[in-house]
Amino acid sequence: MSFLVKTTNCHHLSSTAMALCSSFCPHLPNHFGGRPAYSFPTKPLSFSFKAFSSQASNASSKDELTTRVGFLGLGIMGSPMAQNLIKSGCDVTVWNRTKSKCDPLISLGAKYKPSPEEVAASCDVTFAMLADPESAVDVALGKHGAANGLNSGKGYVDVSTVDGATSKLISGHIKSTGASFLEAPVSGSKKPAEDGQLIFLAAGDKSLYQIAAPLLDVMGKSRFYLGDVGNGAAMKLVVNMIMGSMMASFSEGLLLTEKIGLDPKVLVEVISQGAISAPMYSVKGPSMIQSLYPTAFPLKHQQKDLRLALGLAESVSQSTPIAAAANELYKVAKSHGLSDKDFSAVIEALKPKLQQ
Repeated sequence: MSFLVKTTNCHHLSSTAMALCSSFCPHLPNHFGGRPAYSFPTKPLSFSFKAFSSQASNASSKDELTTRVGFLGLGIMGSPMAQNLIKSGCDVTVWNRTKSKCDPLISLGAKYKPSPEEVAASCDVTFAMLADPESAVDVALGKHGAANGLNSGKGYVDVSTVDGATSKLISGHIKSTGASFLEAPVSGSKKPAEDGQLIFLAAGDKSLYQIAAPLLDVMGKSRFYLGDVGNGAAMKLVVNMIMGSMMASFSEGLLLTEKIGLDPKVLVEVISQGAISAPMYSVKGPSMIQSLYPTAFPLKHQQKDLRLALGLAESVSQSTPIAAAANELYKVAKSHGLSDKDFSAVIEALKPKLQQ
């Protein structure tokens, strides 16, 4: 059996456009076997999965299975990602440890199950967006975990940021059920998640990647397939290691500018027009100057990612002194009660009142 997948390039699809399209979610066959062949029509805002075989070229619509998508973990990132899937027309079933976080999605049309196991059992593809490796393992493999509800023909896509060893552990247990596994950690924070502008760093089962691609395109602007399980996790840790170090250095620059009598607002503008321009500086800078840190990416998660990245570097004997120094700064910020603030609150660790 082979699959013909019709899809559009959804990388820049707005949430408004998605909301206007009630039949946007793909249809999946009962099993993931075969290699998808892609065809890209010019007709906008439509794609579907259809199963074909030489023996059944005239299969009726009842041979198709509307994609049932599970989503586990409805925090800062998971909630808007699941919302975009619902607004695109997907049949979404959700779960979260705190059930009240499911309520807004239920009001949008999502179904609810009381455990990851029941979500996975009722869905074709289940996504998981958890806060840390421990949570990712527990939700996937713990009592009433997703693995208990998986079997051949189902797929599990972990979009959490974890280390490679954790991803491989989860993958091994998922695959032992007969299901397919894909890791696809995201680059991007709250606003890109809301706007469907995330970047997915995927690795693992290639056929599941191809089948999940239209769903990833609803939630993101681009996606990369990086090969074996662990590669996506490693790439994400490298990206976040760089980001954490950049924010620490930017914090030093803002404070130094102010200390020598210059306007930090002008510094932000100067940087925005030069070779080191980055959206992060323009977005975070103005609020940092006002000592405001609305949470888009929690500081505790940035420190966790730096810790995991340093472990990755140690495993291959790669020196990372800048990231190590940045990690210590985030640890100081955490010790002063800033864990749940945005990671840009690391600037507070450099202010005299916290250094005494």
